[in-house]
Amino acid sequence: MKFFTADICDECREKVQVLDPGYKSYGGTTSCYGPIQTLKLQKNNSELIALLKEEGHDRFIVVDVDGAYEAVVGENLMKLAQHNGWAGILVNGYVRDIHVTTTIPVGLWALGTCPRKSFENNPGERDIELVFGGVTFKNGDFLLADRDGIIVVSPETMASLQEKLF
Repeated sequence: MKFFTADICDECREKVQVLDPGYKSYGGTTSCYGPIQTLKLQKNNSELIALLKEEGHDRFIVVDVDGAYEAVVGENLMKLAQHNGWAGILVNGYVRDIHVTTTIPVGLWALGTCPRKSFENNPGERDIELVFGGVTFKNGDFLLADRDGIIVVSPETMASLQEKLF
């Protein structure tokens, strides 16, 4: 389904959260959406690997690493996301292998790139409320991303949008 975040912002004004600028697209699709699945990481992506091994059902993973300058997602995790049916990944941090990630038809947005990844082994937390970039991310809300930006809406707003815009 085709959508434009600008049209949604016009249509729903006060019901839309808009992510601050600075997040760039590094995936093979420039437009995607899905219900949010949250994940908080601490310099380790093992919890993200476990999550990506699950069926994605067109969900959108929102990962918060507090902007740590180490890559959280690369080519292998993007291939796993594609294989298991994830719509996209938003990282409040960095990614790598963009020469390959940009060819995989899964959305990927992040602050930038970093060739280094972490080898620390710290636990992560799933299904918690995350706040960054001026937006609150909760499981079940919807994230929509395109070339204009990234927005978040409630399930109720998404239901009304599907009737009007999609």
